[in-house]
Amino acid sequence: MQDHTSPSSLENSIALQKYGVGQPVRRKEDDTLVRGKGKYTDDFTLPNQAYAWMVRSSHAHGIIKGIGTAAAKAMPGVLGVWTGADLASSNYNPFTCGLPLKSRDGSPLKQTSRSALATDKVRFVGDPIAFVVAETVAQARDAAEAVELDIEPLPAVTNAAEAAKPGAPLLYDHIPGNVALDYHYGDTAKIDAAFASAAHVTKLDIVNNRVAVVAMEPRTALASFDKATERYVLQVPTQGVSGNKATLARILNVPPEKVRILTANVGGSFGMKNVNYPEYTCILHAAKALGRPVKWTDERSNSFLSDSQGRSQLIHAELALDAEGKFLGVRVSGYGNLGAYITGVAPVPLSINIGRNLASVYRTPLLGVDIKTVLTNTTLMGAYRGAGRPEANYYMERLIDRAADEMGINRLTLRKRNFIKPAQMPFAAASGMTYDSGDFAGVFNKALEISDHANFAKRKKESRKQGKLRGIAIGSYLEVTAPPAGELGKITFEPDDTVKLTTGTLDYGQGHATPFAQVLSAQLGVPFEKITLEQNDSDLVRFGNGTGGSRSITATGTAIVESSALVIAKGKQAAAHFLEASETDIEFASGRFTIAGTDRGVGIMDLAKWMREMRMPEGVPSSLDVDHATETTPSTFPNGCHVAEVEIDPQTGVVQVVRYTGVSDFGTIVNPMIVAGQLHGGVAQGIGQALMEEISYDGSGQPITGSFMDYALPRAEDVPPIEVGDHPSPAKSNPLGTKGCGEAGCAGSLVCVVNAVLDALSEHGVTEINMPLTPERVWRAIQNGKAKAA
Repeated sequence: MQDHTSPSSLENSIALQKYGVGQPVRRKEDDTLVRGKGKYTDDFTLPNQAYAWMVRSSHAHGIIKGIGTAAAKAMPGVLGVWTGADLASSNYNPFTCGLPLKSRDGSPLKQTSRSALATDKVRFVGDPIAFVVAETVAQARDAAEAVELDIEPLPAVTNAAEAAKPGAPLLYDHIPGNVALDYHYGDTAKIDAAFASAAHVTKLDIVNNRVAVVAMEPRTALASFDKATERYVLQVPTQGVSGNKATLARILNVPPEKVRILTANVGGSFGMKNVNYPEYTCILHAAKALGRPVKWTDERSNSFLSDSQGRSQLIHAELALDAEGKFLGVRVSGYGNLGAYITGVAPVPLSINIGRNLASVYRTPLLGVDIKTVLTNTTLMGAYRGAGRPEANYYMERLIDRAADEMGINRLTLRKRNFIKPAQMPFAAASGMTYDSGDFAGVFNKALEISDHANFAKRKKESRKQGKLRGIAIGSYLEVTAPPAGELGKITFEPDDTVKLTTGTLDYGQGHATPFAQVLSAQLGVPFEKITLEQNDSDLVRFGNGTGGSRSITATGTAIVESSALVIAKGKQAAAHFLEASETDIEFASGRFTIAGTDRGVGIMDLAKWMREMRMPEGVPSSLDVDHATETTPSTFPNGCHVAEVEIDPQTGVVQVVRYTGVSDFGTIVNPMIVAGQLHGGVAQGIGQALMEEISYDGSGQPITGSFMDYALPRAEDVPPIEVGDHPSPAKSNPLGTKGCGEAGCAGSLVCVVNAVLDALSEHGVTEINMPLTPERVWRAIQNGKAKAA
């Protein structure tokens, strides 16, 4: 076989420097998306397509006495009207939570077993009761308004603490007190003893406000059914096609091979689109019944009712310290709001993830969590960027600032006294997690330096001249990313000389194609521009655990590394054959297989081409293709320290975040540009929750924040320039040394913004305030502080 020597090792080396791990390579998809050429689910149309519209409850709680569909069925263009009774004969399975969660008494999580359409009771405003399919969207909507609902209203409850009280309205007969999970973690006796012996105990009652997800792209889906193969196909935005296929097949009560999930571009999700919803079952049912594709697209007003929401906890938090300010233990108790139904991972952010993340970066020997997750007559809850991680860090940092003030210890000093030290790694935290790496004091010190913390007093003086209050706060955090799970890393050398990576994570804004290609290019020397990514078709993605919990770069990155090693092993066998050498003499570097000690070799792309075109002898692989999945990838422990400065107009209560710094330990950073973008987005969402976002209900369960006229989101003017720094300690739990970054912005921003406001308000005697820090709430706090001082 003729030796092939191009491209040269020098050319490969130059390419790897440009596109290698650690380089700020622009995202592959940016040109497409910025020019408006992306294709989202609602952009798809199938021949003979019909349209669906949901009929929803306008009552928060009530008994369904009757559903009249005759008038709707007679309207122009209507192809069908279905109720829960109509779907019953199809033997669909209910929506449940599949996690093996247990209450303190050992009993399993109480399931709500939701049907696609309510048949007996409605349990929140927006609960779907029926749906209409027609030739046009307008006809479907008109007919839906003609469906007659006879609902006997029942008392409703929207507050989790109130719902758990004796005599509160019950949502389900089989769930006493509306408590689905009474979660407990920790050694109560040891924790009580530590608190009893403490020199000081700080106590706080904290409201973690309920927020809407409001992804840019509303939920939408296009369903079809192939009668010949009896196969369902659903085009739908998700966070991973493989897991959603398995869940949908279970709900439809069919084998997994009878379901195909397709996901194109996704306009944001933040956890909300990673679960199946009733609308999908409904339109798949209609597509099968009518023999026509059926599309459903939500409107923003209905999104506020039907999309899963986040946060919503009422927490009592306590921190025990000795006389020197050393932490002896931390404990939280309270309530988490589940909404009316439990699906997906909804209880986890309210319970387990609080315990896993509460200890954060501090030596805290004891930790206790006692949280009741409670059903209420509100929209269902789910994961929202961070999913319990920002909440837990928020509670801890709020406690630390308050404890420092109460004990007369500098807030920075108190943190420094309690940081886990690098020499203590691996560190067995009270959460049950073992941290493998981290220099928390180093991250902290760098944040102080970049933020120019030392000169804050000068800036405060300048603000005072302008009639403004100014405050500063530091928020350290540590996140435990998604639980250990496997991931697909299939590598295919295509006939067109491209290399396709197939994996089960899914890009819904993260920019996966670029960092994944950087890793693959670094491992195999494959040209960056020739690498393509497949994540979007469950027929092609045989396995995967989706994107969530800041797992993607670690999970898929590990799969790429392992699969690349298998490619190289196959390549050495083939190269030995082509170069007429012993396999033990074949070396691989920078995309070339060479005979040791010589300049004879072959590039990996040429080798792949030759293997496709020629018949290989027995014992030599016929291709370099590898279909491999990792068994499991451990959690990682990204951490950081954020510093926020705020100015407050005391006459109006308006808060403005004027300076912001975020220093992070994300381990090995594959693409710093993308990582910075993820941090910026998370900070913006944290500022939104801290200052303005809140879903609210009136006493009857009616939502009073059902549109952007009532629900505020941060705008560009609300987010200051963000100074970003890195102080990495590479993870030791995965071959790349990466740590997740997608949710960290929220974890750092919530607390440093709120504590900065409290710092500014402290001169008026204000020591407590809960999110969101709206102008009215801040103004009232100032007035109350002045009144107490008078």
